Amino acid sequence: MFKNSLRAAILATGTCVLAFPVLANVMVGGEAMYPDRTIVQNAVNSKDHTTLVAAVQAAGLVDVLNGEGPFTVFAPVNAAFDALPAGTVENLLQPENKAMLTHVLTYHVVPMRLTYLELQSIIQASGGTAELTTVSGDTLTATMNGPVNILLRDENGGVANITIYDVMQSNGVIHSIDRVLLPN
Repeated sequence: MFKNSLRAAILATGTCVLAFPVLANVMVGGEAMYPDRTIVQNAVNSKDHTTLVAAVQAAGLVDVLNGEGPFTVFAPVNAAFDALPAGTVENLLQPENKAMLTHVLTYHVVPMRLTYLELQSIIQASGGTAELTTVSGDTLTATMNGPVNILLRDENGGVANITIYDVMQSNGVIHSIDRVLLPN
């Protein structure tokens, strides 16, 4: 789909401003991500998302993210969790903080499949800023950063770059991000 959309954009404009390689299986965390597997089935293999996977397990969200979807997951890499204040991750993983952890994790999930081109289109159609309602019921704000990169702003003003786009899953899509987004 992305390859066909990219071709259509090139033919329509006569130029190519995007230069994403089109791969059968995108590599994330040193492992191939397979579009016929669910979000969780792929994420558990990514060496870049071990903290996220541990958090999803601790929050009891495995069955949800293995479900039908579709979902768009903005998946923080391990370094994003490491950048949080000391003790934050350990605190969130405590059983007594399961509700807070679930809120943070579901803030990274939008209940629809949004590819790069769809996100870009929504941003442009909304005058440069698009509000995305997450599974938690909170809002993420998406904007373009130059002609290609998309930024996500959380409700506290924190900003994450999408670093890997369009990791297609059987029940949605994953976009890797470089920061943990926090709801109010």
